Amino acid sequence: MPFDYKLDATDDLAIESGDFVVSESTKQHQGLLVRSKKGELRQFGKTGVGIDDFLLDENPGDVYPEIQKQFEADGMVIRALEVKFSDDQTEINVSVDAYYP
Repeated sequence: MPFDYKLDATDDLAIESGDFVVSESTKQHQGLLVRSKKGELRQFGKTGVGIDDFLLDENPGDVYPEIQKQFEADGMVIRALEVKFSDDQTEINVSVDAYYP
């Protein structure tokens, strides 16, 4: 179970009582991997799903193998993965059950 600095709702470092907050970070890592586009993390240029890039895509199902690839590359084991697109393909909801062994 990984611990890391906690991010707030705007992806800025969470601070409480004048100090950084450290917490269990699996869900936080998953969210960052799904939202980040390749090249946004300078040290890891090939890391990130870029979920927004799959909106209105000709092959939106390509998001499944990309999430799987990125999570496994980060060391996670996926138990379940579900991606739901709105009827007009302008919204995506990702539900994942994955963990770090």
